[in-house]
Order: sequence, then structure tokens, then C-alpha cells
Amino acid sequence: MVKFLRTNKIASIILAIIRVYLGVLWTMAGWEKITGGAAGAVKGLLSNAVKNPVKGPTGKVLYPWFNNMLSAILPHYKGMSMMVSWGEFLVGLGLIFGCLTTAAVFFGLMMNFSYMLAGAISVNPEYIFLEYFIIIAGFNAGKIGLDYWVIPWIRTHIFKQKKQSGIWN
Repeated sequence: MVKFLRTNKIASIILAIIRVYLGVLWTMAGWEKITGGAAGAVKGLLSNAVKNPVKGPTGKVLYPWFNNMLSAILPHYKGMSMMVSWGEFLVGLGLIFGCLTTAAVFFGLMMNFSYMLAGAISVNPEYIFLEYFIIIAGFNAGKIGLDYWVIPWIRTHIFKQKKQSGIWN
């Protein structure tokens, strides 16, 4: 399965469709927050997560470390709101255009897991399921996109790698 996702041309087409689908959803969510002033929504999410942390069947808080972090972030909710809004928007653009796809999906996964740790289930499990295939596929997920040109440029100009016998060293 991993070899198929990483090397197959049909997989790159399927992954491009999934990638663009997720990209549109991420971009719309981020744009809505950017243009709608999401500071109140982020403050509400953070406040609710601190007041009502995720608990297990015994009533014990499951992620106390995460709740402590949210308590520390709460006074800075405006900055966090900006980071969340623009983060969602940029993740979406990266996925739509297939530019730095693996990085974009990684940060998307980070946000999805953060939302779930805060107790907001929503669409996060669906996104995580689809993003899993993209991150496993790596370069092949962005091959039908800007990564086709961007990744080789980064490898040769930033990391000074040379292509030898069909693979990057």
C-alpha cells in the first residue's frame, strides 16, 4: 500500500483529487475566520476547552498537559486566532496548489489533532483519515501540482543535492 501511494501514477491522480478537496475545505474555513473576525470563536473554543476538558469514562481529565497549555494561551487568544485563521488558509492553499504538500498536510494534521484534544470533534476525524494518505504518499501527493517543480528546486538549490540514477541522494 505504501509503495503504491508513493510511486504509482494513478495514486498521484487520486491523491491530487483528495488533496484539492481538502485544500478547498481548509481554505474556506481559514478565509471565513480571516474575514469574519474569528477572535471570538477562538476565545470561545479555548475557554470551553479549559472549562470542560476531555474526560474519560471515570471522569478523569485525559489530557491535562494540553489543558494547561490552553490555559496559558487563553490570555493571548487574539494572536492565537490570527495563527489559526492564517494557518488554515495557508494549509488549504498548499494543498490546492500542491506546493509543499507534505508540510501543508503535516500542519493540517497538527491543527486537527489540537482541535480533537480540545474536545472539538467536528470534521477532524474525516480530515485526519484523508490527510493520512497524503502524508504517507509524500512527494507523489504533490506531483500533480507545484511540488513537481518546487521540490527539485529546493533539493538542488537549498540542500545542494544532485539527482543520480533516477533518485535523489
